[in-house]
Amino acid sequence: MKNSVFLFFAFIYFSNLPAQTLNLYYESIVANTSSSNILNDLKAFEEFGVKQLGTSSLISTQNWISSRYQSLGYTDIVIQPFTHNNKTSNNIIITKTGTLYPNTFLIVDAHYDTINGPGTNDNGTGTVLLLELARLLKDVDTEYSIKFIHFSGEENGLIGSKYFVKNVVIPQKLDIKLVFNIDEVGGVAGMVNDTVVCERDLGNPKSNNEASDAATIILAHCMELYSNLKSEISHAYSSDYMPFEENGEIITGLYEKNISPVNHKSNDNLANMDATYFYEVTKGAIGAALEFSGAYDSSSKTKG
Repeated sequence: MKNSVFLFFAFIYFSNLPAQTLNLYYESIVANTSSSNILNDLKAFEEFGVKQLGTSSLISTQNWISSRYQSLGYTDIVIQPFTHNNKTSNNIIITKTGTLYPNTFLIVDAHYDTINGPGTNDNGTGTVLLLELARLLKDVDTEYSIKFIHFSGEENGLIGSKYFVKNVVIPQKLDIKLVFNIDEVGGVAGMVNDTVVCERDLGNPKSNNEASDAATIILAHCMELYSNLKSEISHAYSSDYMPFEENGEIITGLYEKNISPVNHKSNDNLANMDATYFYEVTKGAIGAALEFSGAYDSSSKTKG
């Protein structure tokens, strides 16, 4: 848990960042976001079926995610097991080391378990966004370290993220700059999907709320700079950033504006979401992650 002095300086840090303007280096990275990669990954995720705890489908999805990071060249991949109701599952934790602050982490997370259906939107979108983000940032220098975390057990009550906070964050006193949560950002087929919701902390403890608000304003600006979407600020709730928030960490997140009517149902599939909208969300999220991680072009020594 962050002490009040740290949170004060975190608030000052986020508040005193210059108003976001388009960073041409970041734009060049975002421009390489692949719509075909995204679509193929969503289809692959969907084909694994219902990914509830204790199922072979969830294990297959876990193995697919892990193998994707291996194919991208990541080597610091940790499979973290936990047990819930006599069923074992795993969080997947991938670490990219920062150049200036290697022991301070931007956490970008999404859950990969589903309930009742394949969960292509909830939360195949978060899963696939992290994979595309990791692909594009693999060889980009970042001042801060990044942990890409795929949590399991979210649909059972945030079990995996609670386990991670209790067994890693607290005992290791992990220095977390920000937790950036991605959950259900696929939009709704047949609707005008032109706005993404950026989520800030309004809960207890109150000590981390101002810093969260400042970070979420940055997120909202980045979403509009690096995608064609409008942004709207709302409150954080009921997803894997909450155990971090309760521990006093600074959080922010993304969620779709038009809320899917089929989440947690058998037809939460690609046909019922808006792949073009998700592509734009992915672009904006990549721009924000570059900003939050302090990415820079080492060839020109231009800091973000």
